[in-house]
Amino acid sequence: MNQTKRYRMFATAIVAISAIASLQAAAQVSNLSFGKPAPGAGAVFVMTNDADRNEIVAFARSSNGQLNQSGRFATGGRGSGGVTDPLESQGSLTLSQDHSVLFAANAGSGDISVFRVAGRNLLLVDRQASGGSQPVAVAERHGLVYVLNSGGAGSVVGFRTGFAGRLQPIKDATVFLSANATGGASLSISPDGQFVLVSERIANTIDAFRIHPDGTLGAIVVNPSSAPGAFSLQFAPDGKAIVSETGPAGASHASTISSYSVTASGALVAVSQSVPAFGDANCWNAITPDGKHVYTSNAASASISGFNIGDDGTLTPIGSTVVGNNPPGSTNLDIAVTADGQYLYTINSGTGDLGAFRIEHDGTLTSLGQAGELPKSSGFNGIAAL
Repeated sequence: MNQTKRYRMFATAIVAISAIASLQAAAQVSNLSFGKPAPGAGAVFVMTNDADRNEIVAFARSSNGQLNQSGRFATGGRGSGGVTDPLESQGSLTLSQDHSVLFAANAGSGDISVFRVAGRNLLLVDRQASGGSQPVAVAERHGLVYVLNSGGAGSVVGFRTGFAGRLQPIKDATVFLSANATGGASLSISPDGQFVLVSERIANTIDAFRIHPDGTLGAIVVNPSSAPGAFSLQFAPDGKAIVSETGPAGASHASTISSYSVTASGALVAVSQSVPAFGDANCWNAITPDGKHVYTSNAASASISGFNIGDDGTLTPIGSTVVGNNPPGSTNLDIAVTADGQYLYTINSGTGDLGAFRIEHDGTLTSLGQAGELPKSSGFNGIAAL
């Protein structure tokens, strides 16, 4: 057999193997039940961020908000490891808009894992290099996915979602933050799909990148934060950007929250500036699906602050501002609101569990206690809720 024939046979075999693998993956996806959970029920996912074997821990949520651990799913990658909040970010575990796909950032191995979601079950369908160093956050909207890499120069890299949520890199869709080691902490895509915003924790800035029709990103527009310690940011459904601020180092109860409008140029205009959270280490926030309320997780005071979001984006306290408390020493980190807007959960690093709360009609919280038995101060980062 000559060399050309051998090459053709080899190439044909490779194509056949690839086709079989694709069919097997498709069969696995189709065999999963992707129907919605029972009315009022759902799931909560948290990420171990383990340096040897990163995993997602799944909890089944009953209609009354109670949680029961239901499974563990390997990401196939490695986390950063650490003790308390090693990623220093929000968004390391992110659900797609339609809640059918879960994205997990593997900071240690430098890649993103993609899972199909079937209620409380997950199927790993893809792992894709993040395009940078130490991915810490993922955002998705309308099939566009952007990954924030906090290591090295710091970058944002764009992807599109394909079959079953698999990531397809967008050519020339890498942009860099304002400088090296500026502490990229979170990113969010505007509801109109026009901008990606990124918070730089150390630089205390909020960067805006315009999204072009092909998914590439425009030049960086650097906006100074209106208060010290800009950490997490998210877009509310009305297009206002909500930013948690830890406040001056060493100050007591100095954490705040602000809201901004984004102009056509990418410049930010403050709507509410530095509204007090009356808590310490407000590094994370979660917005209800209807856009009426935002909650902040105050890690150092083990509390949750709540705010109403006005029609113009103005933030006003719910009641006396602090609407929920975890047990002392909980060190509640990441925070998530369920897709139906009825429950709120926190990762409590200090006590190794999840804090559970029911969201009342007026935005106040009712504690449902704690759930789960997780290792204390073991590097857990990232939470997502259905």
